[in-house]
Amino acid sequence: MSSLTPPPPPADSSSPEVRRNRKLGWIVIGVALIVAMLLLSQVICAIAVGVAITAGISLGKKTPTFLRFRSPASASRALVIAVVVALVSGAMANVAFPREPEIAAAPADEAPVVPPPHEAEDDTVPATDEVTDTAPTTPTPTPTPTPTVAPEEAEAGTALAALAALDVKGRAPKTGYDRDRFGQRWKDVDRNGCGTRDDILARDLADVIKDGRCTVTSGILDDPFTGQVIPFLRGQDTSADVQIDHVVALSDAWQKGAQQLTAHQREVFANDPLNLLAVDGSANAQKSDGDAATWLPKNKAFRCAYVARQVSVKSAYALWVTQAEYDAIVRVLSECPDEPLLESELAADAMAMEEEPEPAPTKEPEPQPKEPEMVFYANCSEAKAAGAAPVHRGDPGYASHLDRDGDGVGCES
Repeated sequence: MSSLTPPPPPADSSSPEVRRNRKLGWIVIGVALIVAMLLLSQVICAIAVGVAITAGISLGKKTPTFLRFRSPASASRALVIAVVVALVSGAMANVAFPREPEIAAAPADEAPVVPPPHEAEDDTVPATDEVTDTAPTTPTPTPTPTPTVAPEEAEAGTALAALAALDVKGRAPKTGYDRDRFGQRWKDVDRNGCGTRDDILARDLADVIKDGRCTVTSGILDDPFTGQVIPFLRGQDTSADVQIDHVVALSDAWQKGAQQLTAHQREVFANDPLNLLAVDGSANAQKSDGDAATWLPKNKAFRCAYVARQVSVKSAYALWVTQAEYDAIVRVLSECPDEPLLESELAADAMAMEEEPEPAPTKEPEPQPKEPEMVFYANCSEAKAAGAAPVHRGDPGYASHLDRDGDGVGCES
């Protein structure tokens, strides 16, 4: 017996609940597609790139490819769509899988590359005479102390007072500089019979041993630049351990007034013991041609004496300082305002000589009168054969046996 209950009416697709469920379903499907595209974006991008390349080849060669484009129009549409998909999927891949920036690291077994120092400007071992002009090492900046005594108020005879008398100018061009402009290396300027290098080694080393009267073969250096004790042994591989430093470097002097000095004055300057110190070779190479603004000794206890010697040399040879150099020296001497000014035993005479010393002219011996030649004719035939006839009294070859009539003329006929 069939039921008399009528079937339920069909659901109204236009009801709000149905529409809401349908909309929610599409949202879920869309989110799922987006997530899937994010996760598969790299794969999709690779496929799209492959399709774009294939479509491009098909258009270029006008031949079908493995995708079998039916016409150039379908290949063009595929190319455009593939490019768009590749760009979009590539951007999505960057969002989904961001790449961390790579930090370039040097291999563990490689040491950091350190640029070679500039060549030292000052003289060193006899074999090379000097370590050939490295960048000066800039000292670590330190807070500028307030000077207790201004240079203008410093006591006379001090390096600080002499600094106030130096001209402050800019650095002149290095054009024309050459080591040979400063004359002979290690010239015996004090005329004691020994070269200047050996004089400085004998002065600055302890326990000096010499070969003969002058040549220093070994000794011990209490290095003023580093404060270390350095043994010196003369030799091809060891002499450079101790070098002779120009306190005011030759290149620095050239750019600060030495161009105006005479050749004789520059030669005295380069060999003046006041401007020379025996020092550690590596420290001398680091200094190069630096001034007080760009290089100071590592040994802080020596800095006062060092800059005072620089002021002494520049004062003796009428050289100037730059503003940065002036300020650096003031900072150092403010800690030791009584540091004395040193005197040169050679500079005064050299600077008083305005012109080059010329050697005294050598007087040529007066010409001696020539002695008459000894000529003898046995008879007039010989005189005539020699072209000397007639022979007059006083002429070479005249004799009484040729002048029989005694009139002073022989071989008349």
